Amino acid sequence: MAVKKHKTELSKISYSNVIIGVGISFFFLLISWMIDIINNNLNVSLNTIKEIHVNDPVLFLIDLLPIIVGILIYILIKKREKDKESFRKIIKQRDQDISRNARFAKKIGEGTYDEGHEIVDEDDIIGKSLIVMRDNLLANNKKEKDQNWISEGKDIVSDILRMHNNIEELAYEVTVQLIKYVNVIQGAFYIFEEKENKLINIATYGYNRKRYVTQEFNTGQGLIGQCAYEQDIVYRTEIPEDYATITSGILGDKKPASILLVPLITEEKLQGVLEFASLDNEFQQLTIKFLTELGEIIARTLYNLRMNQRTEKLLQESQQMTEELKENEEELRQNAEEMRATQEELEISNKNLGTQIKEVENAQKRLHSLLENASEVISIYDNDLKLKYQSPSVTKILGYTPDEMMSGKDMDRLTAKGEAAMKEMFNQLLEDPQTPRTILYTYIKKDGKKIHIETTGRNLLNDPAINGIILNSQDITERKRAEKEERMKSKMQSLSENSPDLILRMNTKGQFFYANPMVMDYLGIKAIDMINGRIDELNIDPILVDFFKGSIKNIRKTNQKLNEEITMPTAMLGDRIMNYNAIPEFNENELETILFVGHDITEAKKIELEIKDKNKKINESINYAQRIQSSILPNTAIIQEYLPKSFIYYLPRDVVSGDFPWFFKKEDVLYISAVDCTGHGVPGALLSFIGYFQLNNIVDHDVSYTAGQILDKLHFGVRSTLKQDRIDADARDGMDIAFCRINLKKKELQYSGAHRPLYLLRKGELIEYKGNRKAIGGIPHRKKAEKDFINHYIEIVKGDKIFIFSDGMPDQIGGSDKKKYSPQRIRQNIIDNKGLSMQQYANLFSTDFKKWKGKNKQIDDVLLIGIEF
Repeated sequence: MAVKKHKTELSKISYSNVIIGVGISFFFLLISWMIDIINNNLNVSLNTIKEIHVNDPVLFLIDLLPIIVGILIYILIKKREKDKESFRKIIKQRDQDISRNARFAKKIGEGTYDEGHEIVDEDDIIGKSLIVMRDNLLANNKKEKDQNWISEGKDIVSDILRMHNNIEELAYEVTVQLIKYVNVIQGAFYIFEEKENKLINIATYGYNRKRYVTQEFNTGQGLIGQCAYEQDIVYRTEIPEDYATITSGILGDKKPASILLVPLITEEKLQGVLEFASLDNEFQQLTIKFLTELGEIIARTLYNLRMNQRTEKLLQESQQMTEELKENEEELRQNAEEMRATQEELEISNKNLGTQIKEVENAQKRLHSLLENASEVISIYDNDLKLKYQSPSVTKILGYTPDEMMSGKDMDRLTAKGEAAMKEMFNQLLEDPQTPRTILYTYIKKDGKKIHIETTGRNLLNDPAINGIILNSQDITERKRAEKEERMKSKMQSLSENSPDLILRMNTKGQFFYANPMVMDYLGIKAIDMINGRIDELNIDPILVDFFKGSIKNIRKTNQKLNEEITMPTAMLGDRIMNYNAIPEFNENELETILFVGHDITEAKKIELEIKDKNKKINESINYAQRIQSSILPNTAIIQEYLPKSFIYYLPRDVVSGDFPWFFKKEDVLYISAVDCTGHGVPGALLSFIGYFQLNNIVDHDVSYTAGQILDKLHFGVRSTLKQDRIDADARDGMDIAFCRINLKKKELQYSGAHRPLYLLRKGELIEYKGNRKAIGGIPHRKKAEKDFINHYIEIVKGDKIFIFSDGMPDQIGGSDKKKYSPQRIRQNIIDNKGLSMQQYANLFSTDFKKWKGKNKQIDDVLLIGIEF
């Protein structure tokens, strides 16, 4: 009613204003008539008014002025009313927005963060700010709850760690509480024994009861060993077929849906591994973070408990040793008393024996001098084969003193064969005392030199003067050498006569002393005619004569062996390529003769030339393949036209590579990927061509395909090309890939991978997107349906940096410990240097990889691509 009344009052005011305006206009109209009448000296009348209008037609237009003024005033008034009405509506809307925002702010203040709030007016800055504030409070609230959950879990486990000093009890209680807290079905605790390099299961709990499981894993063995080796968490949702099952009385044996392995590490030392398995649910990132942080706390407690146990053990051993020392001290005191009494008795006896000892010493000196300079070693053994006397000559002959021989060197320095011969001789002497026995064996002197010994044994156990088995041993090394030299000469003579090589011996004056039968085939001269002949006197080819003379001159100067290849004509075999060895032979350090051995290498040279020719053709083919491969690979300059802040670090192991970067542009979409084909070198390069052309055909066919769909089509395309979809297929070749589909206008990045991840560095935080755990291509599993490749959607934010790579870099062995470069090192380099540009990242990885590899052989092709948006 008030609004209606207000509108009525406005209408009345509007009409009044129009009337006033018309009246004023009509007043001015009358004035204009009067002025015209006065100027023309006319009387005021209706006829006069008519007459002036006829004389001046413009007055007709002036007559319309009141009407026009009235209309204009009316329009202006209506417009003003309309503006006022609009303003009132805006004021009303603002009042409603303020009321609604106040209610919403009240809900936020009461802690109700899930309250809906609709923004009616786009200019409602307060409403939008309240929504942002609510979202931030909601996120902080969730973060606080997550942190409280982690802290509460840590407090529970910390209480257990404080309560127990026994590692087995501690492991069991920790395992039980963590299974309940993170809501999984089964868990196990493995302790790391550093001396044995093994992980041993000491606690297992599942289905609300203790499990008695005995398992051991070496470092690197299975998933447990892998977790210990890499010292990093292992999280699997695709469980290997041979992995352990979870047994329940209700459900029976069932493979877990997901497993989580957490290494227990403190001060960079592994203490153990925690294993958790879930039947239905995957582990949340919060749970993984909680268990990872808790791992270090548990590891530190294990380390302290072990150190305490070792300290306690050492303390007990120290106490035991103290008790033993006390007992020994008493025994020593008693022994000292007894020794003092014995010493007194000995002093009395020594006075009586003094004269006798001097006489005996003089006799011993004479005997010692004789024995010391003897050419034989005399040894006496008792009937238990224990050495009881050793002549002083042993030092000159064997290098050991008599005391050293008495302490066991008589047998220690024998070979196994010599020791067996010695024992057999003793047995024969004991069985037949009347017959002397002689054996030959090898003995190792004190200076390490081996010598030959001849020992003759006699059984004189019944002789009171000897009362033992006496051995007379002498060094026969020189005799054995002379015998061996004589045998070798005879053997060399036999070998030389039957050798296919040309063998000649001559003195330094060119006179021949020996020639084998092959001289007839090569020189056309009988061997008997060569003996005692001289170089210049015999019909020998000039090439060979010059070689012989030059060799004699050179050897006389250097006393060194010579080797030379020459091509010479022969009497019966045509031109032959000969490899000659000229070997100097000395007599008492004086050059006496030179032995020439000529080996025919003609056929070997032909084969060598054929191999060189084939290798040249193979290298030319590989180099041509490299040029072809290089021509299809994307040019870095072209990629940087579309992605200016990018780099490609590409280091093939061989001339051609199984890894290759790939780039394609269609419409507004950019495609880029890092592809790793099976193998490297030529086989890998052949597969790379298949992958390259398959990818080109797929993305060129339909620009709407997602990254995951493109990998699905590539997967079946490679399998079809290699005929791996047949029943009789046996080729398991394929490729791993990290594939990106980029639309810069929509600020959208799609990623899909086969065994390869994508690392996203955003605002200092590294996010990992994992690829599917299957390769492109390969023989399909006949009884298990394949899953499609997962397509990850990522909204591009300015400053985002992504990295994709093949397995060549993380698998490279290097460093001081000969370990793998590892994905962890790549992640650490990215995080530790998050402020670098892409070019600086390229330089960083190039330098770090080469330093890590060092002098180790590169094991695979290396490919790393980085892009900053």
